[in-house]
This record gives sequence, structure tokens and C-alpha cells, in this order.
Amino acid sequence: MDDQQIAQTEHEAIVAKLEQQVQEHLEGWKRAKADYLNLKKQMEKEKDDIIKFSQAAVVMEILPIYDNLKRAESHIPEEQKTQEWVKGIIHIQKQFEDTLKTMGIEPIQTVGEAFDAHKHHAVSKVKQEGVASDTVVEEVKSGFMLGDKVLTPAQVVVAE
Repeated sequence: MDDQQIAQTEHEAIVAKLEQQVQEHLEGWKRAKADYLNLKKQMEKEKDDIIKFSQAAVVMEILPIYDNLKRAESHIPEEQKTQEWVKGIIHIQKQFEDTLKTMGIEPIQTVGEAFDAHKHHAVSKVKQEGVASDTVVEEVKSGFMLGDKVLTPAQVVVAE
């Protein structure tokens, strides 16, 4: 082999080594970029969660007002439900519910549902004909969820 062939072989080896390094750096950059994008997504999700739970903390303070409004509406005599002031109270209650829904807060379903210790808090048990055991028969106080997390469990009466 002459000097030119040796130089050509050395040159090819150097080029191959440099191409390998370029490929390694490119792969490392791609991994770093993917890690960065995943971190960015995770931080956005955490930020959204913080905002939701901050809102939920404020809402927790006013949920008793909503509960009392619901309770008051349930005690309105049937013959008075057509009066304008009653319609106004019912409208306020509906507006309250709509606002909670826009915040992602939903009431926990109770009456007729199977008792779920994660969502319901049993305040008493009663014997009731024609109702399966561990079925919620009465809602004492509303419960609420934010997404799949329970903000406050519903207080219920359960069939024995």
C-alpha cells in the first residue's frame, strides 16, 4: 500500500468516527428535546391542577350556601312554586350549578345509587322495603367532585 492509500484509509476512518459522533450527538439531542417537551407538558398539567384546586378551595367555602339553597328549594310548598320569587330562587340555584360545572365541579350522585365509601358518608342506616341493601335512599348533604377527585363526600342515608 502506498502513502496515498494509507492516507485515504486514515481519512475514511476519521470520517467514519466523526459520523458516529455526529449520530451520537444527534440522538442525545433528540432525547434531551423529548425530555424537555415531556417536562413542559408535565409542568403545564401541574399548573392547571394548582389552578383547579385553588378554585376548589374557594368553592369549598361557598358550597354550604349552595346546599342551603337546595334545601330551601326542597321545602317550598308545591302551590308556591309558580310565584315569581320562587322562580327567581330556583334560577339562582341553576345558575350556581352551571357555574360549578364550568369549573369542573360536579355533584356526587346519591339517591338510588349503590353506596360508595369513597364518595358517600353514611350518616345513618334505615330498613326500607323494596330497596336493596347498601343503596342510598336519602341525601342529607351534597357532595362534590373535581374531575375524579372527591372534594367533599355526600352525606347520605343508606338502606340496610
